[in-house]
Amino acid sequence: MLEHAHYEHQGHLDGLMGTLGPTTNYHFWNMEGDVGPKGLDGVRAYYSHLVEANAHILEFDCDRMLVDDDCIVIEGWLTMISPGAYVAENPNAAAFADVTKNYLVKMRNVIFWPFDENLYIVGEDSYTGGPMEFRELADDELPDAFRALIA
Repeated sequence: MLEHAHYEHQGHLDGLMGTLGPTTNYHFWNMEGDVGPKGLDGVRAYYSHLVEANAHILEFDCDRMLVDDDCIVIEGWLTMISPGAYVAENPNAAAFADVTKNYLVKMRNVIFWPFDENLYIVGEDSYTGGPMEFRELADDELPDAFRALIA
């Protein structure tokens, strides 16, 4: 899971996909139901788009972690920098998202990470009630690494 998170943060698609098992399905539960990508092709397309949109910059401040024989569960605060063009893809946000801006999105999140007998991740089951903070970021609030990424 830590290797997966590292590759996601780096935007390293091949490394990220190398942490996943052949039966991987994601479940992102929100008010509309399950909107997660299914199968390795669906998950690859999801991460490819995330990286291309520079929307893979996130931080998970973990308050609790539970581990058993085939699943890791984490709970905490998920904070992301979301480029306006990425935000505008959401029908609920398209009306107010400025595609030239960047936004801070912060939410409470619980993620189940099931894994197989070879310790490959076979899912990401994410539950959130939606953003608890959503605001435009001023340019001087953007981390140097993000500014370099979008330059």
